[in-house]
Formats: sequence, structure tokens, C-alpha cells
Amino acid sequence: MPYKMPAGSPPSTRFVIVRLFTAAAGRKVKTSWLPLSDHERVMHRHFCILLATFLMSHDLLSAAEITELQSRAKGGDAKAQIDLAIRLRDGKGIAKDDAQAMEWAHKAADAGNADALDFVGFAYLRGAVVKRNPSIAIAYFKAAADESAAAAFNLGQCYFGAQGTEQDCAKALEWWTKAANKGHGRAAAVAAMAYHAGEGIPADPVLARKLAERAAELNDPSGLVFLGELHFQAGEIDAAKAQWNKAAQLFPTTPTGHPAQPSGNASAQQAADLLKLIEYRQRKGEPGKFAFVQMPHILQGYNNCGSTACAIFARFHGHTLGGWDYKKLCPSPLGTGTDWGHLLDASAKIGQKWKLVTYTPDDDGFMKATDMLKSELDAGRPVIVDFKYIGPQYPNGSAGHTLNVCGYIAKDDLFILCNPAVATPGLQLITTADLKNFWRSDHYGALSKGVLSRPAFVIDGSHTSQ
Repeated sequence: MPYKMPAGSPPSTRFVIVRLFTAAAGRKVKTSWLPLSDHERVMHRHFCILLATFLMSHDLLSAAEITELQSRAKGGDAKAQIDLAIRLRDGKGIAKDDAQAMEWAHKAADAGNADALDFVGFAYLRGAVVKRNPSIAIAYFKAAADESAAAAFNLGQCYFGAQGTEQDCAKALEWWTKAANKGHGRAAAVAAMAYHAGEGIPADPVLARKLAERAAELNDPSGLVFLGELHFQAGEIDAAKAQWNKAAQLFPTTPTGHPAQPSGNASAQQAADLLKLIEYRQRKGEPGKFAFVQMPHILQGYNNCGSTACAIFARFHGHTLGGWDYKKLCPSPLGTGTDWGHLLDASAKIGQKWKLVTYTPDDDGFMKATDMLKSELDAGRPVIVDFKYIGPQYPNGSAGHTLNVCGYIAKDDLFILCNPAVATPGLQLITTADLKNFWRSDHYGALSKGVLSRPAFVIDGSHTSQ
């Protein structure tokens, strides 16, 4: 008969670690007489995250194996060449060297290796190491798309965002679906959200659900978020929680994230945020305490945050156009940024009266700006804002991003965003401090005149600039 610990006795640290490790490894622990406590469940979740982060960030090849990989690459082995290129790009097991990574990737691509063709194409699409050239990028993706799921996904991105080619949303969906069938979870997720919103193609809720389930099956965090939202909208709250809990455990999360996170981390964080927002999304707002405005989210295409955020805002106010439709009302080409002056002019073309309001970037300006936000949200009206991200990862050291503010929770000092760059429903929590840091811009268009401010679009007649 197995030994039973006295009631209330804490298990030893060593025993807990064994239980957590075997659970993280996916093995059952035969300790039905001692179920995981709430504290252990929290420890288990963090342990899994730390273990996954460790395994992903630490190289598992020895120095001798790296030397052997280099030898095979020098001998003309295309698979070894692209493996070495990836390690050089990521700095795994070898010093990071982007130039050498491109050199080895080119060698493998010249040999017809599909993964290498995608690697080189993506470098040209992003402008990483080599000068950005979407026309060259799409040629590489086309050469690899029948074999590489990643290349098929990227080819779809090019068609959807008019990168190196004329826009063809139907063809984009065709390639995303092919990529999804090959096991690319992100492709399944973006295709699902495009069909759900009717962005660039006719809406198809049945196909959207099927692709969302495929994305979730492939454990894509954005797919899990979107499938959870479909459950939530159907009133299936427990099923929504299950999807969001699963997504939240794929990457480390914090009390709140921020809009500049990498996509995988952002989706995990978004799932954690959605779990916190369930209660608020089911309650009526209380002016001064909290407000939430449900918006018809659209996932943006390449470099189309401004027009997509405006299309979301326009749909909320009764229009039916999509992000690309809104972009085509502006003079700038598809796949390029959009001047806020042109976005404002487009609102008049669809029969809606918006206006630009700006607030000074100092503390007094921010207080007035957040007072305006809360007043609009209490009245059931979302607000479009423009963020500025600063960092070496952005061209010229900074980048702009347009999105909606659709709620706030006063007691937690939080605002709720509807972000076109993340998975549907687009909701993210942001602290007031982070909002203060990000909500500023001096390059949102000619109207800025190069002056740093906190710009916003509101329905005309509600607020004036400060």
C-alpha cells in the first residue's frame, strides 16, 4: 500500500520538480493521491514556459557537430548549407553573422533547396542584410512554394499585400490554404480571419471556421485566439477559455504586453488579456469605472494599419468596407503607408464626418487626451490613435502604427486596444504608462508638420484639439 502524506503536508521540492518535469514532458504521473495544488499549477505553467524558452534558445549541437555541419556545407550539401545559414542568422551554436548566413543560403538556393529559396526571398521582402526588393522576393517564393509551406505562406502575403506584384487576394487565399494543408498554422489563421472579415474576398463563415480549426490543430497561437473568439461570440465561454488558455501557455506572458511584441508572443499575451476581459465584455459599462466598445475587427495586410484601423472604425459606425477598400480611397499605392490627411479625406468620401484632434506630448496633454478617451468610450464611441515605436529593429530607428482604443478599466489603470495587427478580435490590454509612451507621433502625415503630438480621429462634433 503506497505511503499517504498527512493532510496539509507540502510535498518536497524534489518531488514537485519531478512532477512538474514529467507533466511538462507530457507524461502522466501516478500520484492520484496527491493532485496538483493551485500553487503547483501556477508553477507548472511557468516551468513549461521556462523549459520551452530554454530549449528554443539553447543550441543542442556540440562544437564537433557544428564543425561537421560546416564541413558538409563546404562540400556542397544544400541541406547543410541552409541549416548553417539559419544558425548563422540566429546565432545558435555559432557566432551570429548575417552576411555569411545569406552567402550560405544563396548557395543552397542556387541548388534548388526550397527552404533556402524561402530564406533568401524573405530577406529581400524585409530588406534584411540585402536591399529590400519585393519583386526579387516573390520570384524566390514562387520557385519554392510548391515544396515549402513557409514559401507558400509568404507568396500569399505578397499577393495579399501587393508586394512585388499586383494585388490578388483570391490568389493569396489559395496559397495560404495550400500552406495550411502543408502544416503552416499561421497561414491557416490569416486565411481564416480574411474569410471571417471578408477582407479582399467575399466573407465565408464556414470556411473561416474550418481554417481556424486547422490553425488551432497546428497549435498556432493566433489561430487559437481566433477560434476562441468564435466560441466566445457563440456564447461558448468554456470552449473560448480552453483555446485562450492553450494559446497563453505557448509563450511567456506578463500582466500586460505592448503592441510592438513579436507575433507569437503578442498572440499568447493577447490570449491572456482575453481571459481577463471575459467579465468586462459581458457587462454594461460604468462611466468613470470601465467601458468596452465591441468593434468589427479586420486583420491588416502588409503595411496597411492606417486604412485597416479606419475601416474597423467605419464599420463600427455603419459602413461595410474593408481595409483594402479604404486604402483604395487614398492616393498612395497599396502596400505603402498612408498619410493621415488622406485617411481623413477618405472618411468624407464614405459619408462619415471625422475630425483630427491632437494633444501636446507633455503630462498635461496626456491627461487631457485620456480624459477625451474616457469621455468618448463612456459615450460608446471608440477612438483612432497613432503610435510611434522606437528601436534599432525599425527602419530609420522608428515606426508608426495606427489602431483603435475601445475601452478602459480605471481600477487597474488599463486601456483596451483594438489592434489591426493582431488576431481577431484584436483586443489587447495596455497600461496607462505604456499608452503614454507609445501614443505620440510626428510623422503621421503632412498635417503633423513634423511636430510631436498625440493625434486621434474622433467623430466630428465631440472634441477639439488641446
